[in-house]
Amino acid sequence: MRKGKCVPMITLCLLLTACGGPADNGGISDAAAARAPYHDMAGCSMEASVTCGQGDQLWEATLKCDYVPDGETTVEVLAPETIAGVRAVVDGTELRLEYEDLCLNAGTLSEQSVSPMVCLPRLMSALRDGWLLEENRETWNEVACLRVTVDQSGMQDGKILSTIWIREDNGCPLRGEIAVDGEIILTAEFTSFAFYDTITSPGESGQDGPQK
Repeated sequence: MRKGKCVPMITLCLLLTACGGPADNGGISDAAAARAPYHDMAGCSMEASVTCGQGDQLWEATLKCDYVPDGETTVEVLAPETIAGVRAVVDGTELRLEYEDLCLNAGTLSEQSVSPMVCLPRLMSALRDGWLLEENRETWNEVACLRVTVDQSGMQDGKILSTIWIREDNGCPLRGEIAVDGEIILTAEFTSFAFYDTITSPGESGQDGPQK
């Protein structure tokens, strides 16, 4: 008989369930300049603490994401231990869960799909293709950032806005939020980030920043 970890099904459901003035820069806005490396990148790797909150319910996990814009993106749970090792694979609009030798087809992603396991890919997609609504300079946890808010709403009901704090010293994401109809339901605190041709942590500065 095969022995292995027992992953609570309710936890797996939570992983997939949808949680319900620019400056002159050579004619390019600060937001456009900050987003350019993300638009041009081949891919990136990141880790973040992701929190999902709705009402009195709060769920938190440490996730690692390897994001490939036009290929297969993977998101793996690092913590908590009870679900560590669970992976979500996003290929185009298809989503599946993997755990040890098990694979679960989780269906098709719509533009309205907002769940913890797709939080980090959605934030990267927002930086690449979201419709810019707002940009301003803001300090977060004593770190100077450019704060950008973009619209990722699809054709269905529900307005989805993503806000990302981009460090001014190295261009890496520091924090992200996803709000649906005005309610913040997902937050991400980035602990590491690297384009595939660089090695950069949000805690580092300057010369190891994003490269086109």
